[in-house]
Amino acid sequence: MPRKLSALAVAVLSLTITADAAGATYASRTLTVGSSGSDVRALQRYLDVAGYDTSPDGAFGPATRRSVVAFERAEQRRADGRASRAEQRMVRARASAAADDGGGEEPTAAPEKAYIASDGQAVAPDSAPDEVRAIIEAGNAIATKPYKYGGGHGRWNDSGYDCSGSVSYVLHAAGLVSRPLDSSAFMSWGERGRGTWVTIRTNPGHAYMIVAGLRFDTSARKRTGSRWSEQMRSASGFRGRHPEGL
Repeated sequence: MPRKLSALAVAVLSLTITADAAGATYASRTLTVGSSGSDVRALQRYLDVAGYDTSPDGAFGPATRRSVVAFERAEQRRADGRASRAEQRMVRARASAAADDGGGEEPTAAPEKAYIASDGQAVAPDSAPDEVRAIIEAGNAIATKPYKYGGGHGRWNDSGYDCSGSVSYVLHAAGLVSRPLDSSAFMSWGERGRGTWVTIRTNPGHAYMIVAGLRFDTSARKRTGSRWSEQMRSASGFRGRHPEGL
């Protein structure tokens, strides 16, 4: 039976059609800091879908360059932050694969799921272990704080947090890490694979968590105003790790 396309897959396919209809301008030139236009916006969207947290504003600035560098490192290419035409095609291919992987959904293994209350705060299920309750409580404390590159790495209580800083903060609150880790360090942290209650999804450019069936992710905040989301994203391109026993 044909698999029903997820909203994410449809968005990626629509983006491809739109780019083609606009004269196939995507991947027609090298993009670098200072570039702007619909092809930059398309690159940013593809990067975001592929797992490299990027805002699609159509302007290639320092944040987009960081995402491109992370992608280049993950693909073992020269990390110069310049998106060549070949790299743009690679990003598009990775985004399409991510959208198709499991229909963009990642099943969660928690015996009981948390939920998001009307105030945007996550509520732990009654059966959740103490560590999971601590993670959710800490996540609620920073859920609406702004994204800040490097936030949470210099100090635990910061004015904003980046992706790995957010994950480190909530794990620290549960007594599971003693110092902040970046997304690359999380790739070898804890136990391999998906956990029962907690799963960290990480690659060299981004890290997020699945906690009791909810996604805790800085990229979710751009759309919801909160790091908490009930909507899953594709795990394609991410390594799964989890705390021992969780």
